[in-house]
Amino acid sequence: MKYEPVHYHDYLGLDKLLNSQKRRSEEFGKPAHEEWLFISVHQVYEVWFFQILKEIQSLVPLFNQPVIPERDMGTIDHRINRILTICKNLTSPLDILETMTPHEFLDFRDYLYPASGFQSAQFRMIEVLLGLKMENRVKLTESPFYDHLKEPLRSELIDLMKGSTLFDGLENWLSRTPFLKTAKFDFNAEYKTALINVYKEDLEVIKTNPRLTDADKERSSKNIQSFMDQIDIVFNEEKYNELKAQGQFRFGFKAFQAALFISLYRNEPILQVPFSILNSLMDIDEALTTWRYRHALMAHRMLGRKIGTGGSSGTDYLKDTAEKHKIYTDLFNMSSYLIPRSKLPPCTI
Repeated sequence: MKYEPVHYHDYLGLDKLLNSQKRRSEEFGKPAHEEWLFISVHQVYEVWFFQILKEIQSLVPLFNQPVIPERDMGTIDHRINRILTICKNLTSPLDILETMTPHEFLDFRDYLYPASGFQSAQFRMIEVLLGLKMENRVKLTESPFYDHLKEPLRSELIDLMKGSTLFDGLENWLSRTPFLKTAKFDFNAEYKTALINVYKEDLEVIKTNPRLTDADKERSSKNIQSFMDQIDIVFNEEKYNELKAQGQFRFGFKAFQAALFISLYRNEPILQVPFSILNSLMDIDEALTTWRYRHALMAHRMLGRKIGTGGSSGTDYLKDTAEKHKIYTDLFNMSSYLIPRSKLPPCTI
């Protein structure tokens, strides 16, 4: 053997792992069988959070390279898809946890105060590294969310908030997209014209549609005209930046243009991996939103309208985070500006 032998049991540290489950109910002389399940499920979550963190932490420096080599693009795509696969499976442990009834949960719930999933430092680190900003967080209390963490995890998270995130790296990378303006193609000007022409055609269809009443025509025409005004904003850097300052966009102007360009011309061989990356990031956002909402439903099922052990408003807080803790909303909103591929301006890359 080339290396010193190692036993499976020792390599995985199973002595420590399988002896880390300590029931609080047992400490107080009223051991509750269901508490084993509660502990195991949450430990499983922390193990997967550990892996997600390792993947994101490996991606940030790759994105922060001044020029990303093509070989690294495949690595980025692969690891983002690994994160996605893990995130899609975060709801599965909830199915197992829900085999415990609300009454069985009450057998040990009072022993858990003030412990709460809100105190999961690893998940807060995942949110930070994915790009969730302080101002976009749902407040649990008046104090900052990291005040609920214990040291040294609190300090580690604060330091993490000062550094670069996956969102930052993605935005910088998108901003360097070289194909938006060439000697033969100006994406901003040509696509804006194509997009407006599509809506002008829709306006004409509405005006000449004999099945619509005058009131229907007026209402539909106003809606389309309103969207055409919005198009002018999205393709005007100065107006776009004004809306970004108001929080209506997160990407910078160049990054948004590049993401839209990649989505539209995704069949071009050189854009297929970039599109896969953008698509997977939306899927991650969607998977985490689904998990948060499933968590909210489970909390409602287990607690009804009770306050959570961490002092939150329970179900309401979890539902709010599901709605408001999305990170890559600009990618979702891009669908508003897509047109049929048959009407795309020709682009040779």
